[in-house]
Amino acid sequence: MNHKGLLVVISGFSGTGKGTLVKEIMKKYNNYSLSISMTTRQPRPGEVDGREYFFTTDEEFEKLIKEDGLIEHAGYCGHYYGTPRKFVEAELEKGKDVILEIEMQGALQVKKKFPETLLLFVTPPSVEELEKRLRGRGTETEEVIHQRMMRAKEEQEYIDKYDMLVINDDLDKCVTEMHDIINASRFTPDRNKKLISDIRAQLSELK
Repeated sequence: MNHKGLLVVISGFSGTGKGTLVKEIMKKYNNYSLSISMTTRQPRPGEVDGREYFFTTDEEFEKLIKEDGLIEHAGYCGHYYGTPRKFVEAELEKGKDVILEIEMQGALQVKKKFPETLLLFVTPPSVEELEKRLRGRGTETEEVIHQRMMRAKEEQEYIDKYDMLVINDDLDKCVTEMHDIINASRFTPDRNKKLISDIRAQLSELK
């Protein structure tokens, strides 16, 4: 039986290792496709258009919003971020599981438009560990670390809107668990409505 791909949204606090998890799951398994977000912010050193992000202007972004060409979008720190619809839908039709690594605001928009979406929330095992990881980067000031911790305090309110928690304690174990969760999720009744409908129709004909 050929399955359409599953749309998987990954969110979590800054410093939880979402990006690393996504890179590792893409490297280890070949059934995933990573959706590239579009943004109006300027590229950072080393970033390439079409690899890290699709970089665009405010005008072009707003045009896509009007044309319903994005499956989600959000404003963050004075810039737009969003997910182009065309690429995601084409990959799902090929049977690829499409991963979006996006903010919670965008994640809930996607779930509203695509109810079959699997929402995964990545968290460290404790707040203490979260702060330790932010400090371990060695690239952020005390002020930025404080801002990220305060943002986590706000974001925790959304955790129970997600389908599953992914606790990133041991990277390899976490990658395997995430892959297993995604595979198991494709068999839930709400993601197999057509199959259930067909079975019911055939059973109703029995005399």
